[in-house]
Amino acid sequence: MIDLFMNSGLVLLDPIMDSKEARAMLIAIGMQESRFSHRAQINGPARGFWQFERGGGVRAVLTHPETMQTAKEICLKMRIRPTEDDCYAAITYNDALACAFARLLLWTLPDKLPQQGDPDEGWRQYIEAWRPGRPHRETWDRFFNDAWNIVTKGA
Repeated sequence: MIDLFMNSGLVLLDPIMDSKEARAMLIAIGMQESRFSHRAQINGPARGFWQFERGGGVRAVLTHPETMQTAKEICLKMRIRPTEDDCYAAITYNDALACAFARLLLWTLPDKLPQQGDPDEGWRQYIEAWRPGRPHRETWDRFFNDAWNIVTKGA
């Protein structure tokens, strides 16, 4: 299931954005944020499996110099107006868009994505990009390692 919307989201982007490191981070963050079970945050405003907020991740991807053009092009291809409100609404049920936006948010980070076996760097980058309100460090290492197992098993 994860492969289906990961592939449909990553195919919307430049192939350089698709890597084992990117896939592992996307899976780990999806597990951390929603367990890939909740498209709408329980008692909160975030949407999609990667739990984007309108004025948070959605705004960041639509306005960051490294991602804004790509984000707008993806929206236009999907017949979604490239506005915070429309993207926020679409991300709730459009898993391909949610995945593409999650990858674009990671693209805004200045450092290379973490390698297998480096959950501390993964955590640092997740915190920097997602800025979660109540981060749960105690679950991250397992999700990060599970994500890498998924990615390397499929290789």
